[in-house]
Order: sequence, then C-alpha cells, then structure tokens
Amino acid sequence: MQFFDLHVHSAFSGGESSIEQLATRAKQLGYSGICFAEYFKNENQIKELKEEIQKVEEKAGIEIFLGFEARNVKELNYLAKIRRRFDILLARGGDLKMNKEACETPEVDILTHPEYERRDQGLNHVLVKEAAKNNVDIEVNFREILMASKKTRANVMSNIAKNIKLARKYNAEIVICSGAISEWELRDPIVLSSFGNLLGLELDTAEEAIGKNAGKIVEEIKKRKSEKWIMPGVKVIT
Repeated sequence: MQFFDLHVHSAFSGGESSIEQLATRAKQLGYSGICFAEYFKNENQIKELKEEIQKVEEKAGIEIFLGFEARNVKELNYLAKIRRRFDILLARGGDLKMNKEACETPEVDILTHPEYERRDQGLNHVLVKEAAKNNVDIEVNFREILMASKKTRANVMSNIAKNIKLARKYNAEIVICSGAISEWELRDPIVLSSFGNLLGLELDTAEEAIGKNAGKIVEEIKKRKSEKWIMPGVKVIT
C-alpha cells in the first residue's frame, strides 16, 4: 500500500524545515507522496512554489503536492475559484463558520483539525453528512495531540475520537496527517496508523486513512489536471 502525508508545513508557511528537508525525510519514512500546505499570499507565490517543488521532487524521489490551507471563509472562497492552479485545498478547521463552509464546499479536499482549540468537537451529524456528500475528508491531526499539554490532551483526544465516530457513522472519509512543521515532527505510517487505532479506528481502517483514502485525493488531483475535467463530479465525455 502507498502512504501519503497530506498536511505538512514548510518554511514557506511558518514551518521550520525546508521543502527539501521534509521531502527527503518523508521518503526515508516510507511515504510515496507528501503535500505542503502553504498559506496563500499572491499569484506569484504559486509559480515560485511549483518551481521549487519540481526541483526537490526530482532530487528526493517522492511525489510532492502543492496545497493551500485557507485560514478564513473569505480566503477559502477565493482559493476555491482558482482551485485548478494547485493540487490540494485544505480548510483550517476550528471556527464553526469555517467548519460549516468547508463541509459544504466540493472544492475542499480536507477539513483540518475541526476541533482545533475548542472544548467541543466542532462537528455534528449535519456537517459530517455534508462533508460526505461533497467528498470532503475529515482530518485526524497528529501534531494537535503532540503539542497539547497534559491538561488539554485528554479533551483533544476525546473530541477527535468523537469526530471519528461521526465520520464513520455517516460515511465521511478520514485522513490521518502529521501536521508537521519540522522534519523531526514527521512520523512514519506505522506510528500514524497506531495513533488512529488508539482513537477508535480498527488498525486496517487507520492504515487506509493514510493510504487508500489519501490515495483517492491524489487520484482526484490527476483528474483535475485533465482538460476534460470541469468541476467536482463533472467532466467532458467525448
């Protein structure tokens, strides 16, 4: 099975390691692909990042995808409009309005940590049903647990487990990501799948959250690059 880590931040987006350092480490850990979730600044940024990624991809020998993580609803709506210019659209979860908008937007690939900095889980059955309908994956973020203090870790884990249960009940896909901002925060697929297992997923289902489910997003990337692709669920048939 191929494994993908689809939420990693490089030095371009507040991270501590370069794209090359992260890609090289991901390859060593056994990943087939990695997505750098950048924060959008301007149109020239896309071109610069694509050029950097192309150079590193050839050197590191791993598939590298360009993602943008929207930080608010306005940014999300703009990125949805220029969706075909990059590979993966992530929506930064936590805020209820953002969670709702992300679940209702078919252009979104991943809703990241919907419970982020919340006392509750940030999702309900209505939103999860929307996510399932629009093929928006719900993220389980390892770094959120890694960086939590002892006082908050139990609450964070409980909320993630509740979201996993909701996603499974209403057939929304789950992806497990490292959320790493440093090459040393990357974790191999075995660690991440064990993490998912700890939070309520069967081990094979946890492996699919890094492999099969993430792989579906990668397949969709390739479809979007086709001239026949129009929008999610719509393509030209000749």
